[in-house]
Amino acid sequence: MPDLPSRDLRDLVDPVVVVAFGGWNDAGSAATGAVEHLAEAYDAESVFSIDPDDFYDFQVNRPLVELNDEDERELSWPTTEVKIAQLADGRPLVLVHGLEPNLRWRQFCALITSALRSANVKRVHLLGALLADTPHTRPIPVSTSTGDRELMTSMGLAPSGYEGPTGIVGVLGDALERTGVQVLSLWAAIPHYVSHPPCPKATLALLSALEQVLDTSLELGELPELARAWERGVDELAAEDSEVAEYVTSLEQQQDATDLPEASGEVIAAEFERYLRRRQGN
Repeated sequence: MPDLPSRDLRDLVDPVVVVAFGGWNDAGSAATGAVEHLAEAYDAESVFSIDPDDFYDFQVNRPLVELNDEDERELSWPTTEVKIAQLADGRPLVLVHGLEPNLRWRQFCALITSALRSANVKRVHLLGALLADTPHTRPIPVSTSTGDRELMTSMGLAPSGYEGPTGIVGVLGDALERTGVQVLSLWAAIPHYVSHPPCPKATLALLSALEQVLDTSLELGELPELARAWERGVDELAAEDSEVAEYVTSLEQQQDATDLPEASGEVIAAEFERYLRRRQGN
């Protein structure tokens, strides 16, 4: 069971909910990096953490020994936390962040679902990241999907055709949808040849996609500069290896061939107006 909450989730009105889990769902730590950034940017307050004993194998996800400000040793256990903050537009922000559990996934998802439903949540945004054949020199692709037909139609989304293994993000999404909560999944495609974390460019891409679906601006802080520095660093590494450089060039050519400009002037103008509206709203 979770620790006792320091605030009552039932006090919230139509909160924005963002969820990410470390592990299989989180290539380059991009998804959890996005939630961690939001927690720091908006001074999120911890509401409760889930007791890890029922859900984690400590031989797989071991507790960490850390030194506190007084140089005293403390144990930090793997867990999942729920935090609350407030966006600049006044909407409450609920953040769910933790490691993918090792055990009792259905019980774990039922617990998270119950907590979110107590906050009168209408929609949940699930973040993930996967490895893909995408060049680091191009914008990080972010795919957006939902199983809700009404939401799919209103946002102009295509149904997902994915079949295969899923992680805790997929299982939680299914549990939420079965209770009537809308679920919107946003997945970033990380260049597989530079997958080690962190990947600030992918984290920035996820937050930018989240801005679009929320129709608001988010505090991005130093992420844009960190993303540019990350890309420059990968450029330097690629320049030192001719085979990697040739591979990156081939990926660029493939992506450029498949991502030909299709947007009309009206579409570009409409997107620019949405961008300005989000920025002026703060």
